[in-house]
Amino acid sequence: MLKNGVKGLFFSDLIRYTSLTKKIAYIGVMTALMIVTNTLLEFKMADIQFSITILMSFLSGVLLGSVLGFVCCMLGDAIGFFINSGGFVYMPWVGLSMGFVAFLAGLIINGFDFKFKGQLYLKIALSCLLTFIICTIFINSTGFYYYNLKMGFSTAVIEYVASKFGGAVTYWGYVAYRMIFKGQIYNSIFNYALCFAFVPVIRKLKFFNPKKLEKETGEE
Repeated sequence: MLKNGVKGLFFSDLIRYTSLTKKIAYIGVMTALMIVTNTLLEFKMADIQFSITILMSFLSGVLLGSVLGFVCCMLGDAIGFFINSGGFVYMPWVGLSMGFVAFLAGLIINGFDFKFKGQLYLKIALSCLLTFIICTIFINSTGFYYYNLKMGFSTAVIEYVASKFGGAVTYWGYVAYRMIFKGQIYNSIFNYALCFAFVPVIRKLKFFNPKKLEKETGEE
């Protein structure tokens, strides 16, 4: 079941079989891309905000492995915030959710071998499902719910929950508001569709051919 032993769960072939200089370069590039994604690559369509942070977090985990992908996402979010905070307070659960997208994607896609044709698409689907539940719904929504519970829910949240469910804003009422009214579910579908498009292409590159990488480093 494990593809490359325990190490394969935490580090990609790209990291395991390249020189230290290249390791540092890849980590630096992915962190820089996460910073750019967090500060610049967002756009709105009506009330729905779209970004590619889920895609880039997913790719960080696939390219670097679960551990370093997690670190890059956390650093990218923190540095990106301090470059362009927009006057908001730092919300650590956002970076944490992105980090766990990378961690789960790297763990599942790089770490396991189900030994059947087309397994990559199953691993992508499993990664998408788990990251949506754990990261988007649980970590992100929980963080925003308790933040807004303390600071006070906006009129839009209160009116949405009252019209759809009646009564005060509950956790699941807030999740429904965030997923449907604010369109996070559509942003997630958009990103996961990109994951299905990009990950198979990346997996065909030399990055994921251990024999070629071993020749580069002289490791047997």
